[in-house]
Amino acid sequence: MGPSTRIGRRGFTLLELMIVVAIIGILATLAQPSWFWTTAKARESVLKENLFALRETLDQFYADKGKYPDSLDELVSTGYLRQIPKDPITKSERTWVVLPPPEGLEGGIYDVRSGAPGNGSDGVPFADW
Repeated sequence: MGPSTRIGRRGFTLLELMIVVAIIGILATLAQPSWFWTTAKARESVLKENLFALRETLDQFYADKGKYPDSLDELVSTGYLRQIPKDPITKSERTWVVLPPPEGLEGGIYDVRSGAPGNGSDGVPFADW
């Protein structure tokens, strides 16, 4: 029996291990940009949904009370929301930018915008959503 036979030997050679590690590294490098793009799109979708829910709740509050709420906390205390949703871009529920109602309407909050800096994947600033 010469050194070329593998009968009774266990394990992998260093070259085999290096090839496997290199292949895993190449696959991870290819998957990384897709992962970041997918998570960014998911955050944007959650932001759009949270803005929709907040605006819908503001309209429901106005329809019931005849005025807009003075703060987002009032929506929670009166039972319109269980909690203020987080802005998924800033990861905080305290970064919402509130807009006052037009002249002649009572209350403190007419609309809500994101306080996140930067632009979405469509090029529109988050503050304009």
